[in-house]
Amino acid sequence: MKIGVISDIHGNAEALNNVLKDIELKGAEKIFCLGDLAMGGYDPNYTIEKIFSLKNCEIIQGNTDKLIVDYNNEVYNDLYKKDPLMANALKLDVVEITDSNKQRLKNLPEQKEVDVYGVNFLLCHGSPRKQNENLYPDTDIKIVEEAARNTNADIVLTGHTHMPCGFTLNDGKIIVNAGSVGRSRTKDKMPVYLLITVNKDKTCEFEHRRIIYDNKKVSKIIEERDFEFSKEFSKLYIEE
Repeated sequence: MKIGVISDIHGNAEALNNVLKDIELKGAEKIFCLGDLAMGGYDPNYTIEKIFSLKNCEIIQGNTDKLIVDYNNEVYNDLYKKDPLMANALKLDVVEITDSNKQRLKNLPEQKEVDVYGVNFLLCHGSPRKQNENLYPDTDIKIVEEAARNTNADIVLTGHTHMPCGFTLNDGKIIVNAGSVGRSRTKDKMPVYLLITVNKDKTCEFEHRRIIYDNKKVSKIIEERDFEFSKEFSKLYIEE
């Protein structure tokens, strides 16, 4: 069975549609979505509704989904101190996202276990122990081991950092970061998703797939959105 694993869509409808097209072409029978459906792109309602319309799709909540659900002045001010660009993108999205879509995000679990042919997958956003923990490609393996210590899953799937990577732990667990669909932090800023082939003998094959799309078009749309720092924010979508 083939599974398409997507994460960190962030309201980027153009990127999402291109990734979903490739997932269909590769013959995936299931989709795992690891959260951050909206916030910071240009069409948050579309991306939320599109993902919830997918068949055989398991969805969990990401940290920005939670920010949308929990939004108030304190949330905004705290985020502004750390990242003014994200804070103002969040402020606009909270106004635009419908109440029904906010409720969808609110109802999502932070983690979910899924069994495929006897392989136990744990879907989480940051790490098994924290929704917003960063597991980067160069994270010390001891930190990764500790983050996964309390899970019995065979394979842990994460997102959050927007940087695809993977780890094999001493106890045999595998942790794979799917990368980001909507705002990739790879050098060329192109969408990345994870394609998993699960064999009936419980072995798995992993492929990070890079998808080409019109990121300059998306950058221009975001630059023209009506929020503070939108011009600076739009630069996150194109290669420096």
